[in-house]
This record gives sequence, structure tokens and C-alpha cells, in this order.
Amino acid sequence: MSTSATRLSVDDWIQAGFEIIAEEGLKAIKIDRLCKRLGVTKGSFYWHFTDLGAYLGALAEAWGTAIDGIRAEWVELEQLEPRERLTRMMMSLIDDRHWMLERAMREWARTDPAVAKKIELSDRWSYRMIAKVFRDAGYADEEAGTRARIVFYTGVGFVHVGGGPPDDPRAAAERQRFIDLVLPLPGNGGNGVSARDSPQ
Repeated sequence: MSTSATRLSVDDWIQAGFEIIAEEGLKAIKIDRLCKRLGVTKGSFYWHFTDLGAYLGALAEAWGTAIDGIRAEWVELEQLEPRERLTRMMMSLIDDRHWMLERAMREWARTDPAVAKKIELSDRWSYRMIAKVFRDAGYADEEAGTRARIVFYTGVGFVHVGGGPPDDPRAAAERQRFIDLVLPLPGNGGNGVSARDSPQ
């Protein structure tokens, strides 16, 4: 066994796979392609995985673990006031690794019904959590749902189009303007709750 095989971790292989899927789609996932990207031989791949099927299973599991981490973080944020909570939720989704994972999984879902189902269930959970932010801010269910969809679909668009890094001042300013639009501060259009939208 070459030393290069032991220098790479499982996470290195997982990262490479998600990058390839995000860039080129699931069909590009081949053992030769992975080895070329990482600069190692097939022996290194088989050191960690029995075959390509096992590797794909590891990719799906890694995504599930990442999503579980996001969910736990969002649940902990429920103690915050709505605007701060929404800001923190957005920040948890914009790091490079999460964007890459989401882009890869959504590309994978185009050709794999089982993965598509996982994405659908994850999306439903995210939507419910975002809608709760707006309900907690005083919006009626229908209006909260509309604003949650705007936030959610904007987030999916960011995943596919990309954006500035989290510490980019311009990107940060754009995120703040977006939050001001969907969840304005009192005095800047109020909290956005009209008599029609307010809870009965």
C-alpha cells in the first residue's frame, strides 16, 4: 500500500465526490476520475471503499450528517428573535462546503428518485422552520408561508448561481437588504403585518 493511500482520509474522498457532482453531475463519478482529481492510484480508493456503490452510499450518508447538523443548529436558534434567527439561519447555509453539498445533491436528485425523496423531505423541514420565523414575527399562516417560500427559493437560487463569500462586505450587505425586504424592522414599513395579515 502506497503512503498516498494512507494520507487521504474518507472525508477527502467525500469532498472530491461532491465537488465532481456539483461541477459535472453524477455521471462523472468514476473511480478513475476520483483518483485523477486526488492524484492517487485506485489502491487508495479501495483502501477506504469496497466499490463505487459503497462510495456513493458514503456520499449520501455524509450529506445526511451535514443536514442533521444544520437542523440541530436551527432548533437551537428558536430562542432568538425572528430577524436575528433568520439572519443566523441564512449564515448557516452560505459556507462554501454547504453550498457545494447542496448543489451536488440537487444535481444527483435529477437522476436518482431515492435521493430526490431525501431532498424533498429536507426541503419540507427547512420550509416549515423558515415559516415559523415569520409566524413568530406576527404574520398570519398564509403570509408567513408566502414569505418563507420567497426565502427558500432565493436560497435554492443562491446554491445554483453562487455568490460572494460569507465575509464579503457586498454579499453581507445584500443579505441584510434581503432580510429588510422580507422581514422589515418596525418603523421601516412596520413589521410587515397589516390588519389583513395579522393573527386573528
